[in-house]
Amino acid sequence: MTEAERRAALDAIGAEVAACTRCRLHEARTKAVPGEGTAATEVIFVGEGPGFNEDRQGRPFVGQAGALLSELLGSVGWSREEVFITNVVKCRPPENRDPEPDEIAACGPFLTRQLVALDPALVVTLGRFSMARFNPGARIGQVHGTFRPSAPESGAPEALTYAMYHPAAALHQGSLKATLFQDMEGVPLALLEARKLRSVAPVPLGTAGLLGETAHAPAVSEAAEPFATPGPSNAAAESAGAFAESGPTDQLSLF
Repeated sequence: MTEAERRAALDAIGAEVAACTRCRLHEARTKAVPGEGTAATEVIFVGEGPGFNEDRQGRPFVGQAGALLSELLGSVGWSREEVFITNVVKCRPPENRDPEPDEIAACGPFLTRQLVALDPALVVTLGRFSMARFNPGARIGQVHGTFRPSAPESGAPEALTYAMYHPAAALHQGSLKATLFQDMEGVPLALLEARKLRSVAPVPLGTAGLLGETAHAPAVSEAAEPFATPGPSNAAAESAGAFAESGPTDQLSLF
């Protein structure tokens, strides 16, 4: 599928989301929030659901949690425009409550189609509801900062998934902010491993970067254990250490 075809597919899904009445969440929404970003990316960030600001603007992660997500992306030299950002549910749950199972199920086909269109190498899950979509039964306190294959039924069976806390959690529990930044350091390593597993041939930097074509990626350290689940205290440190051995971080800039 070409980039233009992926964009057309995403636009069609977005139009359906905007008119969707599959569950009760449409009753109180101001705007649905299908997601946004480039159709050429290898990386998708999946949160839980829109909040107050997202509902007003029709865009994902534009409030305080969104500002923190932008900081997290910037900490590894990336930007919002170079990834795709969406949520498990596309309309705001009342009072920002947790999405209900039937609401998640109603929105599920939209997320599946977005994943099929984009065919990401890496899915970064933000929060436990997103994590459960790709790795059922996992506990976020045990697996944050680690990556593993996506569940076959997730819609992205050939992707790796990298678990992180939702940025909003750090707004309520300040100690998690440092954890989020530590875990974010491991995302580029997870992308390198995802590329290696997909056997994508590298191309030189300066043409397409991570967008459309695959940028030249440094080798991942043989010491890395991509499917291990180290404890939350050392998961990010191990990932960051292995990535540091593999080469300079500017080789993974998105352009």
